[in-house]
Amino acid sequence: QVRLVESGGGLVQAGGSLRLSCAASGLTFSSYTMGWFRQAPGKEREFLVGIRRSGANTYYADSVKGRFTISRDNAKNTVYLQMNSLKPEDTAVYYCAATRTPGEVPQHYNYWGQGTQVTVSS
Repeated sequence: QVRLVESGGGLVQAGGSLRLSCAASGLTFSSYTMGWFRQAPGKEREFLVGIRRSGANTYYADSVKGRFTISRDNAKNTVYLQMNSLKPEDTAVYYCAATRTPGEVPQHYNYWGQGTQVTVSS
Protein backbone atom coordinates (compact mmCIF):
# COMPACT_ATOMS: atom_id res chain seq x y z
CA GLN A 1 0.00 0.00 0.00
CA VAL A 2 1.41 3.35 -1.05
CA ARG A 3 1.50 6.04 1.60
CA LEU A 4 2.64 9.64 1.39
CA VAL A 5 2.70 11.45 4.71
CA GLU A 6 3.29 15.18 4.90
CA SER A 7 4.52 16.97 8.00
CA GLY A 8 5.91 20.34 9.00
CA GLY A 9 2.91 22.56 8.46
CA GLY A 10 1.76 25.12 10.99
CA LEU A 11 1.19 28.76 11.75
CA VAL A 12 3.86 31.29 10.79
CA GLN A 13 4.02 35.04 10.48
CA ALA A 14 4.38 36.72 7.12
CA GLY A 15 8.01 36.75 6.05
CA GLY A 16 8.74 33.58 7.97
CA SER A 17 9.78 30.13 6.82
CA LEU A 18 8.58 26.56 7.06
CA ARG A 19 9.99 23.27 5.85
CA LEU A 20 7.56 20.59 4.79
CA SER A 21 8.48 16.93 4.54
CA CYS A 22 6.77 14.10 2.74
CA ALA A 23 7.72 10.55 3.64
CA ALA A 24 6.83 7.89 1.10
CA SER A 25 6.39 4.16 1.53
CA GLY A 26 5.04 1.27 -0.51
CA LEU A 27 6.52 2.46 -3.81
CA THR A 28 9.91 2.60 -5.50
CA PHE A 29 10.45 6.20 -4.54
CA SER A 30 13.35 6.85 -6.90
CA SER A 31 11.17 5.85 -9.87
CA TYR A 32 8.72 8.69 -9.33
CA THR A 33 8.69 12.38 -9.98
CA MET A 34 7.44 14.11 -6.85
CA GLY A 35 5.37 17.25 -6.72
CA TRP A 36 3.98 19.69 -4.22
CA PHE A 37 0.54 21.23 -4.62
CA ARG A 38 -1.66 23.39 -2.45
CA GLN A 39 -5.33 24.10 -2.16
CA ALA A 40 -6.88 27.11 -0.48
CA PRO A 41 -10.55 27.19 0.52
CA GLY A 42 -12.78 27.71 -2.48
CA LYS A 43 -9.92 27.39 -4.93
CA GLU A 44 -8.65 24.66 -7.22
CA ARG A 45 -5.62 22.60 -6.38
CA GLU A 46 -2.54 24.48 -7.54
CA PHE A 47 0.74 23.01 -8.74
CA LEU A 48 3.77 24.50 -7.00
CA VAL A 49 6.89 22.55 -7.82
CA GLY A 50 8.12 19.22 -9.13
CA ILE A 51 11.35 17.29 -8.88
CA ARG A 52 12.44 14.53 -11.21
CA ARG A 53 13.48 11.10 -10.07
CA SER A 54 17.18 11.77 -9.52
CA GLY A 55 16.61 15.23 -8.09
CA ALA A 56 18.68 16.86 -10.81
CA ASN A 57 15.74 18.60 -12.47
CA THR A 58 13.13 20.80 -10.84
CA TYR A 59 10.37 23.02 -12.16
CA TYR A 60 8.47 25.73 -10.33
CA ALA A 61 5.25 27.68 -10.68
CA ASP A 62 5.83 31.41 -11.05
CA SER A 63 3.94 32.06 -7.84
CA VAL A 64 6.64 30.41 -5.72
CA LYS A 65 9.77 30.68 -7.83
CA GLY A 66 12.58 32.20 -5.82
CA ARG A 67 10.82 31.62 -2.49
CA PHE A 68 10.24 27.86 -2.37
CA THR A 69 12.81 25.12 -2.90
CA ILE A 70 12.14 21.45 -3.45
CA SER A 71 14.62 18.69 -2.70
CA ARG A 72 14.56 14.96 -2.22
CA ASP A 73 16.53 12.27 -0.47
CA ASN A 74 16.01 8.98 -2.27
CA ALA A 75 17.83 7.09 0.48
CA LYS A 76 15.20 8.28 2.94
CA ASN A 77 12.23 8.14 0.54
CA THR A 78 11.48 11.73 1.44
CA VAL A 79 10.82 14.93 -0.45
CA TYR A 80 11.07 18.37 1.13
CA LEU A 81 9.67 21.81 0.46
CA GLN A 82 11.55 24.73 1.96
CA MET A 83 9.29 27.77 2.00
CA ASN A 84 10.76 31.20 2.65
CA SER A 85 9.33 34.72 2.61
CA LEU A 86 5.88 33.36 3.26
CA LYS A 87 2.87 35.53 2.49
CA PRO A 88 -0.70 35.39 3.78
CA GLU A 89 -1.78 34.24 0.32
CA ASP A 90 0.34 31.13 0.77
CA THR A 91 -2.19 29.92 3.34
CA ALA A 92 -3.53 26.57 2.14
CA VAL A 93 -3.41 22.84 2.63
CA TYR A 94 -0.20 21.55 1.09
CA TYR A 95 -0.03 18.16 -0.57
CA CYS A 96 2.77 16.03 -1.92
CA ALA A 97 2.12 13.68 -4.79
CA ALA A 98 3.91 11.09 -6.91
CA THR A 99 3.77 10.54 -10.63
CA ARG A 100 5.48 8.60 -13.40
CA THR A 101 4.43 11.36 -15.82
CA PRO A 102 6.28 14.58 -14.92
CA GLY A 103 4.17 17.69 -15.22
CA GLU A 104 1.86 20.16 -13.53
CA VAL A 105 -1.49 18.47 -14.02
CA PRO A 106 -2.93 17.02 -10.82
CA GLN A 107 -4.71 14.28 -12.74
CA HIS A 108 -1.35 12.89 -13.84
CA TYR A 109 -0.31 12.21 -10.27
CA ASN A 110 -0.98 8.69 -9.07
CA TYR A 111 -0.56 9.00 -5.33
CA TRP A 112 -1.35 11.78 -2.86
CA GLY A 113 -0.72 12.53 0.76
CA GLN A 114 -3.40 13.66 3.16
CA GLY A 115 -2.13 17.23 3.26
CA THR A 116 -0.73 19.53 5.90
CA GLN A 117 -2.14 22.95 6.80
CA VAL A 118 0.02 26.02 6.37
CA THR A 119 -1.33 29.28 7.76
CA VAL A 120 0.50 32.56 7.28
CA SER A 121 -0.63 35.44 9.43
CA SER A 122 -0.21 39.06 8.42
